Amino acid sequence: MASEKQHERFDVVVVGGGPAGLTAALYAGRARLKTLVVEKGLVGGLATYTNEICNYPGFPEEITGIELMRRFEAQARRFGVVVKNTPVKKVALSGVDKTVETFRTVFHARAVIIATGGKPRLLGVPGEADFLYDKGISFCATCDAAQCTDRTVLVIGSGDAAIEEALFLTKFARKVIVSVVHEEGHLDAHAGAREEAFKNPKLEFRWSTAVERFEGEGRLQNVILKNTRTGALSPVAVDRCFYFIGYVPATELFAGQLALTPRGYITTDPRMRTAIEGVFAAGDVRDTSLRQVATAVGDGATAGFEAGRYLAELEVYEGQLLQKERPGLIYVYSAIDERSRQLLPMLEEIERHYAGRIKLNVVDVYKGEGLAARLGAQAVPSLVFTRDGAVHALSDDLARPAIMAALDALIGRAGGTPS
Repeated sequence: MASEKQHERFDVVVVGGGPAGLTAALYAGRARLKTLVVEKGLVGGLATYTNEICNYPGFPEEITGIELMRRFEAQARRFGVVVKNTPVKKVALSGVDKTVETFRTVFHARAVIIATGGKPRLLGVPGEADFLYDKGISFCATCDAAQCTDRTVLVIGSGDAAIEEALFLTKFARKVIVSVVHEEGHLDAHAGAREEAFKNPKLEFRWSTAVERFEGEGRLQNVILKNTRTGALSPVAVDRCFYFIGYVPATELFAGQLALTPRGYITTDPRMRTAIEGVFAAGDVRDTSLRQVATAVGDGATAGFEAGRYLAELEVYEGQLLQKERPGLIYVYSAIDERSRQLLPMLEEIERHYAGRIKLNVVDVYKGEGLAARLGAQAVPSLVFTRDGAVHALSDDLARPAIMAALDALIGRAGGTPS
């Protein structure tokens, strides 16, 4: 009989521990929110696959992805962030109490930030599934380069990552063969990498080629390349093959709960909010035009900040605006609108008139747009009447007699309008 799962509660749960997730957690933790990061693999995500990061601001000298992500994690932990290294099996994102479930524990939170990033794109050719990871097909030169010492390796791809990682592999391997789908001389990498690659005697290019299939007994031994112009097949004996052909978003866990683009990315607004209240997405998992550590950090900072603002608004909404002690009058206004400001003294006078029998709260849409939306108030200025911890009525009639008549009815007075 399976043991019952433990239940733990956090303010914010971040699913994914790459640059976006760690930054989001840092911002949430610094806001003194009880924050958890759940990461199934190496903390730091795909950034740890990169041997040299030279375009992240503040690091004029190159830094390895692993070292940079160690610093990210240490900074997040400094602000009390808890990091759990375990796969997420299931999530429930609707409602106020959201859950993130692992093998042993169900984590509860009122805000969830999705930062699951991407996973390496596969070719889908025969034999591929037989040799993934420890049997010959890799996706991380930093992780596996030492195993390639004095061996022959094949790199698939021609972009920045492919050529930069191929150059790194030449420090270990006897020969690095690069399969390029384009015609001779055409690489998608930046000019500096192209120039360095063409000068490296350990690099050999196979132009106009694509993988037809993988072969081997237990481990990868041959990659059959197909010439895209002639159709000719040529076997290439290799000890390991590295893919650098891009990534796909890791969003299968959220299918059916969040709307995904045709390519599987999560759509957010500029504030990293998804279509589900209290759920945010950041980094490579998001439908965005650029996927770099720097952009992931920006996304994560926004998501962490917005999660904190959401929770603060939720606390005000439930604890202050929907208070149950007395009938409530909520004034939704804009502090930068003159008419809105002029009406506020009248409402304060009406509250005093009822001598503690009603509670007046004020929501400035300039600062509390989310609160106004939560109350259902569309007009500005307008009024929201509450009773027994729930919204009772909305009104844009701001005449004093109308307001007092509504309050009389709300508090159950027998009749008459106070003078």
